[in-house]
Amino acid sequence: MNAPAAREIYAEIADLVARYADDASPESAIEGLYLTRRCSPSGRLHVDQRPSFWLVAGGRKCLTVGDEELHYGVGDCLLVALDLPATARITQASDADPHLCVGVMINPARLAELIGRLPEQARASPAGLRGVAVNPASPELLDATLRLLRLLERPQDVAAMAPLIEQEILYRLLSGPHGARLLHIVGGEGQGRRVTRAVAWLREHFARPLRIEALAEHVGMSESSLHHHFKAVTGMTPMQYQKQLRLYEARRLMLEGLDVGEAGYAVGYQSPSQFSREYRRLYGLPPARDLEALRTPLAAE
Repeated sequence: MNAPAAREIYAEIADLVARYADDASPESAIEGLYLTRRCSPSGRLHVDQRPSFWLVAGGRKCLTVGDEELHYGVGDCLLVALDLPATARITQASDADPHLCVGVMINPARLAELIGRLPEQARASPAGLRGVAVNPASPELLDATLRLLRLLERPQDVAAMAPLIEQEILYRLLSGPHGARLLHIVGGEGQGRRVTRAVAWLREHFARPLRIEALAEHVGMSESSLHHHFKAVTGMTPMQYQKQLRLYEARRLMLEGLDVGEAGYAVGYQSPSQFSREYRRLYGLPPARDLEALRTPLAAE
């Protein structure tokens, strides 16, 4: 695809996102399709990333996962291959040039089914790949994403066409620069797949005390192998991953009305001082002050 054609596609994607994005919710009329629009930079927002890919049609954004920062803008594709707690901030956006982004959730079952239909040699992948990455968006992925967005203008076609385009998008991801990453995390029974199972266990049991030896046994790995491969994929140790899940959920509970002590206890903290200390380390403020800032209209700007 030549440069003028790519610019035309991005211009149409930007127009559709700007028209159909809802400031109240990123969800669209098509299941699994998310649209975001913002006219100013943001502070750090803790986000719960699920398997998905994201294309930016305007502005720039930064995602921090573990110890890694990923910056991406127009022309880039962010892939998230497994559930990851992360911190996001919009770094470039204005009224004249808003941040516009389209995301498509990846259904692991449908992805696994598609992988099973690939030739055997196409399923191989190297070990140790991080579960999130930014690469240039391929022309084929751009084209499929645009066709999915166009369905917003033809709601009568969504039920029949959206699943077909979704499958094409998954194939374009698998056949492009993100393919090895997806295969490492989702396909087969290698170490990446075992890390995915460890992540699923942690998400379900994050409020329980973490015993690394029990988790390693649950996923069929040694403790040292679990620690090594878990950090390679997520950028965090299992303990750090659990801690972020706990603090994310505590923040959500406090925004819904629980007091600081109740929220800390609900997510597994026995010591209020430890909860406050770790909360401040992640969010930059102690719980009560952070909540006050979040409830201030200008806090998210």
